[in-house]
Amino acid sequence: MRGLAREEGPPLSGKVVLVTRAAGQEGALAERLAALGAEVLAMPVIRVADPEDWGPADAAISALDTFDWLVLTSSNGVERFFSRLVALGRDAGGLAGTRVAVVGRATAQALRAHGLEPAMVPESFRSEGLVESFGSLPGSNETRVLIARAADARELLPDQLRALGFDVSVVPVYRLLPVEPSQEALARLVAGEVDIVTLSSGGIARRLFEVLRQAGTEPVEALRGVCVASIGPVTSQALRELGREPDVEAAEADAGSLVEALVEALAGKAC
Repeated sequence: MRGLAREEGPPLSGKVVLVTRAAGQEGALAERLAALGAEVLAMPVIRVADPEDWGPADAAISALDTFDWLVLTSSNGVERFFSRLVALGRDAGGLAGTRVAVVGRATAQALRAHGLEPAMVPESFRSEGLVESFGSLPGSNETRVLIARAADARELLPDQLRALGFDVSVVPVYRLLPVEPSQEALARLVAGEVDIVTLSSGGIARRLFEVLRQAGTEPVEALRGVCVASIGPVTSQALRELGREPDVEAAEADAGSLVEALVEALAGKAC
């Protein structure tokens, strides 16, 4: 409970943590938190679904050999892209002449699981870092870049790559749809029985605030006294735009780094 003094033991003992990751994807984070003593409440507020139209992605996949770079900005993007590749009767061998750029350690790991090593992983694990890395490449004017991503993702990456002179194509390989939250978990959050809320994307943050408003409570007030943990700068910025400063921000945009940041914040009494 909020304000509950933690007894000696695992670093998250006595803490109730709300995990809001997409439906079916909360397991790894929940397991890490539970292993450190937390009581974990899973409350997905979105789910990952196919794009409305596979046509643009299918056309791009059929012309993969015409692209110099494939950019994948999330592990969801990796899995959805390769799933579609297989559905069209192709495999990772079809990327033999295409270099792959990724955003973040988790995305790189997802790519390696398909037997491919990323040719570009920026030091800054977000789109801005990828723009900087591409900006250092020579002869960009005739370089074709395919970005496979979520529908309605930020336009920053394609816009800035085009500004650098790259020939950029963007295709959706998944979309994020709202789901009805667990009413038990939501009731505990509203009742002040949650110590920590984890947020792994700006879309999840916005959807959580929508869910709280639909429950008849003001989101910032509902999160007063709760330690809000963000997976990275983009999620943190979305939170600020919603009127709530994050209490914890992961150093790298993955579950392991988020848990590490939480443990460090709790040890330093910052959360």
